[in-house]
Amino acid sequence: MKRMRRVRRLAQRFGWARAFCLVLLLGLALLRIADPPAIEELRLRVFDTYQVIQPRLKTAKPVTIVDIDEKSLAKYGQWPWPRTRIAELVTRLNQLGAVVTGFDIVFPEPDRLNPALAAESFTGLDDETRIRLKALPSNDQVLADAIRRGRVVLGESGLPYIVSELDKSLPLTGLAMLGGDPQPFMLAFPGLIRNIDLLEKAAMGRGLFTISQERDGLVRRVPVMMQAQGIVMPSLSFEMLRAITGTDTILIKSDRAGIKSIAVKGLEIPTDSEGRIWVHFAKRDPSIYVSASDVLDGTVQPGMIARHLVLIGTSAVGLLDTKTTPLDAVIPGVEVHAQVLESALTKTVLSQPAYTRGAELCIAIILGIIVIWLAPMFGPVTLIIMGAVFAALLAGTSWYFYTQHRLLIDFTYPLLSTTLIYLTLIFSNFVREQAQRRRIRSAFSQYLSPALVAQLAQSPEKLVLGGEEREMTIMFSDVRGFTTISESYKHDPHGLTTLMNRFLTPLTNAILDRKGTIDKYMGDAIMAFWNAPLDDDQHQINACHAALDMLDRIDALNKLRQTEAENGGHVYIPINVGIGLNTGICVVGNMGSDLRFDYSVLGDSVNLASRLEGQSKEYGFPIIVGSKTALAVKDKFAILELDFIMVKGKKEPEVIYAIAGREDVTHSERFQTLRNLTIEMLACYRSRDWDGALYAVERGRNSDVANALEKLYELYEKRIRAYQETPPPADWNGSFALLSK
Repeated sequence: MKRMRRVRRLAQRFGWARAFCLVLLLGLALLRIADPPAIEELRLRVFDTYQVIQPRLKTAKPVTIVDIDEKSLAKYGQWPWPRTRIAELVTRLNQLGAVVTGFDIVFPEPDRLNPALAAESFTGLDDETRIRLKALPSNDQVLADAIRRGRVVLGESGLPYIVSELDKSLPLTGLAMLGGDPQPFMLAFPGLIRNIDLLEKAAMGRGLFTISQERDGLVRRVPVMMQAQGIVMPSLSFEMLRAITGTDTILIKSDRAGIKSIAVKGLEIPTDSEGRIWVHFAKRDPSIYVSASDVLDGTVQPGMIARHLVLIGTSAVGLLDTKTTPLDAVIPGVEVHAQVLESALTKTVLSQPAYTRGAELCIAIILGIIVIWLAPMFGPVTLIIMGAVFAALLAGTSWYFYTQHRLLIDFTYPLLSTTLIYLTLIFSNFVREQAQRRRIRSAFSQYLSPALVAQLAQSPEKLVLGGEEREMTIMFSDVRGFTTISESYKHDPHGLTTLMNRFLTPLTNAILDRKGTIDKYMGDAIMAFWNAPLDDDQHQINACHAALDMLDRIDALNKLRQTEAENGGHVYIPINVGIGLNTGICVVGNMGSDLRFDYSVLGDSVNLASRLEGQSKEYGFPIIVGSKTALAVKDKFAILELDFIMVKGKKEPEVIYAIAGREDVTHSERFQTLRNLTIEMLACYRSRDWDGALYAVERGRNSDVANALEKLYELYEKRIRAYQETPPPADWNGSFALLSK
């Protein structure tokens, strides 16, 4: 059990979010090993972008393309041409000094214009003509002889189906293998289309010109070694390189991860695990093209052919040999082979060694662990800066290896995995903060206004010590005679608690409904304030409305309790509430210690509000307000001046008022009588007309507002008679130091 508790504590300290991210990191590592199409596609797009930003710069042009273009077709007729014309083209290239000539064309059938075939096919020929035609060498033989006189590599094509059985006696390029068997890793074609036997035997080499496209149709990697109908064969471009060296054998290096490189004497080309070369593309270069018609006419510049590798292919639209590369939307397929040859001969081939996958995986794991460990310790701004730095380092490192070493190292997977882990941690923080906000709402919703609860839930950082100065309206309320009420529940503490909840709940709701904030409960008393923490430009009005609402709700509760008492046969003691309101500058904020603090308010205005509440019983009005509050709400409420008093700690006297009702009460006849009698009494009292003041009191007692003013009349009558016996000092200004106690 102790061990389990220890493990649980460690897990809680480490965090369930971190643990989940570790599992996620493992899953992402397995995903990279599986390398699904989406991951590969993202990586390829980044490598495409590299080539777009910085394509291969041509430092030499060792390859020339003899183009069977629209000009050539217009002059010499539609394709296919007679093999004699092809032979003439090969002969002229040999004469001009071509190093090696490669055909991006296949001749799978005998020439339909062979003389012997023509002798059998044409009608109207005499016997002598037929005999002479049959005695002529075939066009295929003419081409074979031309091929035999030079260094010529014929092109072949892989097919997705078998056309015919292969002649095993035809020559093949010699292969040597170092390491494991590379054939399981090679691109394989079920079928193979070859040239006719006569041409195959005459050529110096044979290679596949088949170019495999990626899933999105772009050409990025070109196979160097392939299988076609069970035969391992080099590509056309690599076979031309072998022909240059004069060697008979191609060396294939491989290991358990796949093919590493393919080499001939003096030249080794790195490949991917499937034996494909990453083509380092340059922009399409029309300057390496010469028209086949110019070669046949003898108008081609000799320098374009001499000491060059020559590819014979076509750019004619009708022959449909076009490809798409990262740099060009449309490019003749023959130029792809030319770019492979250029990259190999100038040693600018791109490579993505097998170890780069392991490096990418290790980087992703290391960065993932760093993020998992550090993310919960730092704020979002720091994490964003760190993330930007990591992303810049990854991208910069990848770009450096591309530009300086022609290595393709993917930074998208480490960046993607790290970002996913980071987002997971952010989401977990969001979930945790939401739970924290719910706890804050639950803990404070019974004490604070909904606005404050929402603000604290959105910004928990505000729960710190500190305050600010602002004008506020403060309320103190207390239950009159609560001691008597509590004594009736002397043997029923549960009943007393229930009663307190019954009257504190409606009073609290009345305050909160009017945008107030509950500061604290002090037994049966409530302290509240307005205009904090959120601004309320009508805080005095809202506070007065809340006070009147409190009286209305207590009246409703008293009626309900009276009915319950009558039905239950027990004593009914009404609940009466006294309320003091005052407006002034206060200091409000979180006050207390580092371990415990409350959102509260301090200041002289708070003290005055507390003292005003205590005088509600003395003056006979349940709501007493200070002068600033009264002046702010005089047009909205029925305000009645009560007294002119001195407060301990203040030099200037304070006029206090009672709130008798809302605006509708102001226009009532009863309130007008009440106010006029009070004004008359106060005027006589402050002018030391004691008899006039007593006369006003007597008139008031005989009026229909006598009940409302009885307490006030008793208070002033007592003062007046005391002053009749002992007159006040000469500097007396009508104030009474009642609230100094």
